[in-house]
Amino acid sequence: MSQIKILALGDVVGESSVEYIRRRLGRFCDDNAIDFTVLNGENACMGQGNGLDVVSAKTLLQSGADVITSGNHIWHKKDMREYLDSTDRIIRPANYQPTMPGQGYTKVNCQGYTMLVINVLGVIYIEPLDSPFAAVEQILEREEGRYDFAILDIHAEATSEKYALARYFDGRIHAMFGTHTHIPTADNQVLKKGSGFVCDLGMCGPVDSILGVKNECIIERLVNGVQQKFELADGEIEANGVIFTLDTDSKKCLSVERIKF
Repeated sequence: MSQIKILALGDVVGESSVEYIRRRLGRFCDDNAIDFTVLNGENACMGQGNGLDVVSAKTLLQSGADVITSGNHIWHKKDMREYLDSTDRIIRPANYQPTMPGQGYTKVNCQGYTMLVINVLGVIYIEPLDSPFAAVEQILEREEGRYDFAILDIHAEATSEKYALARYFDGRIHAMFGTHTHIPTADNQVLKKGSGFVCDLGMCGPVDSILGVKNECIIERLVNGVQQKFELADGEIEANGVIFTLDTDSKKCLSVERIKF
């Protein structure tokens, strides 16, 4: 039985986390026989503000990421808007209008297999976009017969929406995971029809923080109602995600293992 191991890492938050991935990802992949790596980079900007910039994107790709997915912050940096049309290794949510830069999915070779990676944005509590269900359906129909394994990043706020997408595409998409909330969930599982799923990967970011932001910024805002400029936290970094192990014969997911390093 032949297997493919896919590493999916949660939202990379800030310059220090990009540097951490640069130093640690290659060794982790070697030690764990990882064949393919996908990570969410929409908060990886090197410098002020959130979003993804070209320098941090290139650093993550050079560090071992095969595909970078994103979310609602992908449009914050002008240089990234222009760069999206020049690369097939960084994708934005597929349910944005097709007139927006970039693509909502990509296909990448892995060990002789074609990996279809799709990114969608949830519409509950985020943005009133087109249906993520319809967006994924259209991609699967368009690419039918042109890929071996499919991967889906569901960048969404509501757990119900992530679960609905996972149950709906069970058996058709081999590895599915949620991003956006920055907190790893303990529901990693293989669904009834053989797809791997976890509701949220967590984040690659500062441990002593609130979702990667300095504690005092969030606490002041919530306790006293004072709007604070978000500042990235300092200190120890931790990377969170899961490893999906896929069987290349049955095209089923064998396991979904939570990891951190």
